[in-house]
Amino acid sequence: MKINTQTVHFDADIKLLTFVDEKVSKLTTYYENIVDADVTLRLDKSSTQDNKIAEVKLRVKGNELFAKKQCLSFEEAVDACVDALKTQLRKHKEKVQEKIA
Repeated sequence: MKINTQTVHFDADIKLLTFVDEKVSKLTTYYENIVDADVTLRLDKSSTQDNKIAEVKLRVKGNELFAKKQCLSFEEAVDACVDALKTQLRKHKEKVQEKIA
């Protein structure tokens, strides 16, 4: 799976990019037919501390799955997105298996 990571309004360090790659690549254990993933990390211009936004778009055969979370840290936001996508992947996998059966 190819993972494209984009940052908006800041430059990410290697540690954060590695974390994102590791977390998103683990999604293949839930569904093997993931084509690629687009990850966008950006800072919201709000005055609150939870201004880190992570968006993850997964392209799977025949569909696109999307999750967007806003948290105190990018790691926390990416974790929340991955958790949401796990659920979406399970449902997508069930639908695909129902069509086959």
